[in-house]
Amino acid sequence: MDVSWTLWALTILGLVALISVDFFIGRKPHDVSTKEAGIWTVVWIALAVLFGLGLLVFGESQASGEFFAGFITEKSLSVDNLFVFVLIMAKFSVPSQLQQRVLLIGVLIALVLRAIFIAAGAAVIANFSWIFYIFGAFLIYTAWKLIQEARADEDEEEFEENRLLKSIEHRFGVADRYHGTKLFIRTNGKRVLTPLMVVMLAIGTTDVLFALDSIPAIFGLTQDPYIVFTANAFALMGLRQLYFLIGGLLKKLVHLSYGLSVILGFIGVKLVLHALHESGVHVPEISIPFSLSVICGVLVITTVTSLIATRRQAAAESAKAAGEESENVGADK
Repeated sequence: MDVSWTLWALTILGLVALISVDFFIGRKPHDVSTKEAGIWTVVWIALAVLFGLGLLVFGESQASGEFFAGFITEKSLSVDNLFVFVLIMAKFSVPSQLQQRVLLIGVLIALVLRAIFIAAGAAVIANFSWIFYIFGAFLIYTAWKLIQEARADEDEEEFEENRLLKSIEHRFGVADRYHGTKLFIRTNGKRVLTPLMVVMLAIGTTDVLFALDSIPAIFGLTQDPYIVFTANAFALMGLRQLYFLIGGLLKKLVHLSYGLSVILGFIGVKLVLHALHESGVHVPEISIPFSLSVICGVLVITTVTSLIATRRQAAAESAKAAGEESENVGADK
């Protein structure tokens, strides 16, 4: 898709305007209700759909298909990232009324970092076609790793600060408590970070690790930097509301990691086939409509099987509790 600098500028200005509206709405710290989160989640998804349809009408069908495939993939990976966000919030004991501000700034940091990653990835791909082999192999490895992690016991999982975050804390120091929405305060004549600033940096910098699989994944669906950037932007910008909407449902998506592993493995194979094709080897290439069908199908199956599994587990636990209660009553008699 041939994108002019004017269209790039208008797109970035439009996204900045949307972010500004989001910031204006969430500027006052408050507990986000399920209704509020639900409304804005629908709004962000509707905006993404309108953008994709706009590409279909004013651009070309392939660009629209690539955007939707990339958006759905990035959104799915973002849902998995919410598990880590929950751990971060718990690690730093973020007050509920401040969580929306943390996510807003954290996601903004993530968006800037991803833009840098996307620009770098596009430059590398333009000059070195063999990078598709590396991307494909990495995604297949990540898919296998996700399966291994899903099979492991993660009940004791906790968030651990990365080296960058630890070095920032050591350099500037951290206050012993939250001070509303302040990011810096002065204590004993020294300017130090507040815990709010630390947790924002934690979410923003942790997203760099997420980008290591999400950016190669979307480049496996499209090599158009414009589509890659906009799909990432729309997937990230609705993440804050999605956190509050499905925060309580995350534990029920027990098979999500398996579904994501299938998707990443599928895109990894697609990348390898594309690399072989670029090298002159006659191999079939996987089309965008087929990729979109596989991604959507896997997510639907994963969601259904997750809900069935959690329902069965809940029923088994209820039956077990009822049995133990009956035994206790019999023992008392």
